[in-house]
Amino acid sequence: MTSVAADPSAFTTTDDTLVLASVSSPIEADLVERWLDGQRARHPETKIVVLRLPPRNAQPADYAQLVEQLEIDEDRSIVPVRVFWMPRADASALSRVSALLPGRDPYHPNERQQRQIVRSEPSRARVVAGESAKVSELRQQWRDITVGENPRDFAHFVTRRALLAMERAEYRILGPQYKSPRLVRPEILASARFRAGLEKIPGATVEKAGEMLDELATGWSRVSVDMVSVLGRMLSRGFDPEIDYDEYQVAAMRTALETHPAVLLFSHRSYIDGAVMPVAMQENRLPPVHVFAGINLAFGVMGPLLRRSGVIFIRRNIGNDPLYKYVLKEYVGYVVEKRFNLSWSIEGTRSRTGKMLPPKLGLMSYVADAYLDGRSDDILLQGVSISFDQLHETAEYAAYARGGEKRPEGFSWLYNFIKAQGERNYGKIYVRFPEAVSMRQHLGPPGGPIAQDEAARRLALQKMSFEVAWRILRATPVNATGLVSALLLTTHGVALTLGQLHHTLQDSLDYLERKQTPVSTSALRLRTPEGVRAAVDALSNGHPVTRVDGGREPVWRIAPEDEHAAAFYRNSVIHAFLETSIVELALAHAGHADGDRVEAFWKQAMRLRDLLKFDFYFADSASFRDNIAEEMAWHQDWEAHVAAGGDRIDAMLFEKRPLMSDAMLRVFFEAYEIVSDVLRDAPADIGEKELTQLALGVGRQYVAQGRVSSSEPVSTLLFATARQVVADQQLLEPAADLAERRNAFRRELRAILHDFDHVAQIARHQFVAREAEARRRAAS
Repeated sequence: MTSVAADPSAFTTTDDTLVLASVSSPIEADLVERWLDGQRARHPETKIVVLRLPPRNAQPADYAQLVEQLEIDEDRSIVPVRVFWMPRADASALSRVSALLPGRDPYHPNERQQRQIVRSEPSRARVVAGESAKVSELRQQWRDITVGENPRDFAHFVTRRALLAMERAEYRILGPQYKSPRLVRPEILASARFRAGLEKIPGATVEKAGEMLDELATGWSRVSVDMVSVLGRMLSRGFDPEIDYDEYQVAAMRTALETHPAVLLFSHRSYIDGAVMPVAMQENRLPPVHVFAGINLAFGVMGPLLRRSGVIFIRRNIGNDPLYKYVLKEYVGYVVEKRFNLSWSIEGTRSRTGKMLPPKLGLMSYVADAYLDGRSDDILLQGVSISFDQLHETAEYAAYARGGEKRPEGFSWLYNFIKAQGERNYGKIYVRFPEAVSMRQHLGPPGGPIAQDEAARRLALQKMSFEVAWRILRATPVNATGLVSALLLTTHGVALTLGQLHHTLQDSLDYLERKQTPVSTSALRLRTPEGVRAAVDALSNGHPVTRVDGGREPVWRIAPEDEHAAAFYRNSVIHAFLETSIVELALAHAGHADGDRVEAFWKQAMRLRDLLKFDFYFADSASFRDNIAEEMAWHQDWEAHVAAGGDRIDAMLFEKRPLMSDAMLRVFFEAYEIVSDVLRDAPADIGEKELTQLALGVGRQYVAQGRVSSSEPVSTLLFATARQVVADQQLLEPAADLAERRNAFRRELRAILHDFDHVAQIARHQFVAREAEARRRAAS
């Protein structure tokens, strides 16, 4: 028979070695025996005994020989061995898909296929040996971590350890992207730690816990790892096939993941995110991630398929089920302890507005428990920014903003989703990996003081999660779609020419360059008229920009019915202009303030930060103040000019480039004002649903009367955070002076909106002056 590839260096011996051979056919048995002949020739002094490893569905009697062999000598080495069948290196996408069919798995060929491989491609058959261990070492581990009581239990434990050792040997050959936890259910159920906790839960049984583990357990079959790029491309068709990465960030993350397990927390704008994560890891030869998803996505055959692709399905409402919470917590702890990587959306759900939502702490608390319990010496929280040039889901989000209901997932939903993906070109997908956050740095050493203080632990979790989210935001590249949408939304339906778009966008690009803000290639192309034309054409035909032809030159606008969709893109870049927008409003406020105008400037800046804290991420108060001072550094001796007030402040605003507050923040304060108007005659304990419905009605009235700049602030999505704002101002609690405070808050909001008007008027003067200068240059 043709020779077989092997790795003899992986096989180490003592005076007495028991080889546990996992074989499924006479072909594999012969390959293993030939390999062992070579080992005997290299180690003639060693007694090598060979025993077939019991299969996974073995009966108790099948373990009798193994039990007997394990009792012979405690110093005996155990070496697990099996044949590893390598797939073809040149496998096509079609062959990777067909590998899902019964009998076509290249990693588990049938006997006929094995014979053919050995005859024609012997390099694909490789005998692998797992790391050896002494019987005494295995017995000590068994006693330390399981509830085993008899020799047969020990034989089961040795069998599991042998299978895991061979898995590790195989993924070292294939690469880290094939690493996946195996035998999770039996390992957890046999754990002494798990059983001890189970006994504390009333009515809990091992059988019920096992059923829950079956529901949770996932893993990457090797076929599914090979398939992931095919499935990912299917879900993301319509996008450029080349995902945009920062190679330096990828290299840094690869180094970090070699030393510690990680939780990859991604920003969430689309259902595609869950498909992008495993593709990004595989393409960069990084360890796979196990992505948490709602069990609502486990419909039909999608459940088993996605489970084999690393998806962990969890129930949505688990607050009243202590057993499920315990099993989930222990499952998370087990995966972390074995140094596998987890992943979920840091926001918990898709952002329907385009801006990041506050982080959810539920799963994070389970990971923190695992760390504080000493199951890992550190865990890295790796933020992942996933962003897109365009998304077809913006139409769905616009419907939600107008009061629409979410459609349940199912096959028809999936078909329509994939169909919509192929209807047009959506541009590029951008994936960024900012520097990871160390759990050890935020929580202290495992078992430290914070583990005993629940309040301190929760505060540390919040700070840690916000730091991850902040790093995600700072790493997210500003793209052309967001900048163009922001500009056209400020015209409120008035169309602009290509020249007007081009020269107006330059101020924003200059600002981003000064701040060294990450930008996409599409944004850099806005420096040229050709790049601007490419950007607006990509957004044209109602997606959400409308191009108007037939005149002397084409012009572009955003129609009222497309404002909510365009707002999604605009909102995705607000973080880059948030602090400079607050500067403008604080200056406008100082311009009409009495007394110390510099103090009024700072007070208003901090007040605006407080009002916007439910919509945006901010640095802590001290850092925010430093950032505002840095923003003001563009104007020499700015405090003296602010103190002078009036025309001096207006002159400062006219010189400032760009003026962004009206483009970026106005709609949020308009939404706040609509809700505050509803509260004028609403009961103190008005419910969230009733408040939203009334706000929709009042908002539509405002639009009809021209009392708001557009229909965009009339949004259930914006009203949700507006309700948080008024609740934070204690305007939803009964009090003797409630009506007076509600009216005072509405007056404050209206004053802020007047400041928006003032800045917008100065911005229009800038635009007119720039237009005049452009005409002069054209005429000269």
